[in-house]
Amino acid sequence: MDILGNDAISVDVGSRLRGLRQERGMSMRALARASGLSANALSMIERGRSSPSVSTLYKLSEAMEIPITAFFRDLPPKNEIVFRKAEERTRVPFLRGVWEGLGGEFFVGRMEPFMLTLESGASSGPFGIVHSGHEFVLCIRGQLEYIVGNKRFILDTGDSLLFVANLRHRWRNPGKTVTNAIFVVAEFEQDERPGEFHISSGKKGNIEVVDEENEN
Repeated sequence: MDILGNDAISVDVGSRLRGLRQERGMSMRALARASGLSANALSMIERGRSSPSVSTLYKLSEAMEIPITAFFRDLPPKNEIVFRKAEERTRVPFLRGVWEGLGGEFFVGRMEPFMLTLESGASSGPFGIVHSGHEFVLCIRGQLEYIVGNKRFILDTGDSLLFVANLRHRWRNPGKTVTNAIFVVAEFEQDERPGEFHISSGKKGNIEVVDEENEN
């Protein structure tokens, strides 16, 4: 199933990864050591033979100390008013899912709305995400499991969740159908972009991402 749709922009993450690695003067072997991934896995991604999972993007971002946005776009100018047509959204595919920016990546304020479209089994990976500010989640289709601290929540269509974002959290689609959910992260530290870090690394600002298991 193509959850991106016909108008979605497909991002060549592999080519972008190769360019970012080379800009930093990192060999593939050095990046493999820093990220905990195999050189063969990195080669497959760079050649477009393999799609990175959310967990892999976390590891690569952490190893190069960059946000997820570095993989698919240059940093845009920030504006006081942002209007985006649906077909103009920034769309980033990852394993079993799509991240869609809803204007926060262009906004000067400390608020970032974005939408995730998740196939069955899609997840944020074996990570606990911690960042400043507050987080709001609204499930608009399907089902979303959210773990915040030591509490587990199942969001069905129309259900919402609001929490302080310095509580470790992660998500997954536990159902058998596609899930759509809108996220709003607000009141975070000025230099953070936590919406992007939901599929990236936590080595910036006060964001912390904790790896709970190894990934080869």
